Amino acid sequence: MELYDALNQYYSAYDEEGRLLSRHGQVEFLTTVKYVEKYLQQGMKILEIGAATGRYSHYFARKGFSVDAVELIPHNIDLFKQNTQEGEDICIHQGNALDLHMLKDEAYDLVLLLGPMYHLYTLAEKRQAMSEALRVLKKGGILCVAYCMVDSSIIQYAFGRNIWKDLVDQELLNPKTFEARSTPEQLFEIVRKEQIDQVNAGFPIRRMHFVGTDMYTNYFREMIDSMDDESFHFYLQYHFCICERTDMVGLSNHTLDILEKE
Repeated sequence: MELYDALNQYYSAYDEEGRLLSRHGQVEFLTTVKYVEKYLQQGMKILEIGAATGRYSHYFARKGFSVDAVELIPHNIDLFKQNTQEGEDICIHQGNALDLHMLKDEAYDLVLLLGPMYHLYTLAEKRQAMSEALRVLKKGGILCVAYCMVDSSIIQYAFGRNIWKDLVDQELLNPKTFEARSTPEQLFEIVRKEQIDQVNAGFPIRRMHFVGTDMYTNYFREMIDSMDDESFHFYLQYHFCICERTDMVGLSNHTLDILEKE
């Protein structure tokens, strides 16, 4: 099955909107929003590449920002349009993160690249997506790039589902170094920070933050979901306190690389 067909099948059956609405999913969403809003000013124009059903795009449009979005999967685009409310200054295009030819150079103040790196499997593809995102971003603008990390996958899936032997046999997990990789058959690409640094190398950018957007939340989903409001609020305080700690970020399931275009 081609990767596009596999992704189309996956997202047509998966509740992406509901993922970020669950209590444990809110941690990733609230963290991403918290850091994006550090750089937002009135009148800025936003682009979201890989917008899925529009959870972030709609949030910022309802805050009064002008938002353009690009999404590959037709099912997600349908839901994106259904979720659009009257008065939102928002527009969605079907397209691929590797080719944003429909968008002008340096047209946006802030660009969100929150999904595509999950499904790009070569360094060349990742750098092409980065190049296109930076092309449409103004100088001095902010680019936010999301990744799925290796070690949370090893802990939660290789050991949590007791499939580590299969992964070693398939040469997806190195039993000596515990480096791991994925292929299009697994749908989600996983990386370490040094691989993210390779993606960034040579581009005119400056890193502002490297954030674990869910940190340990996905290890304890049931516990997080069962918290009362007071406990969840206190957990968020703890999460925000540790989400940039360099000794901890690598164990986050998702990370956000926040970059300024020089």
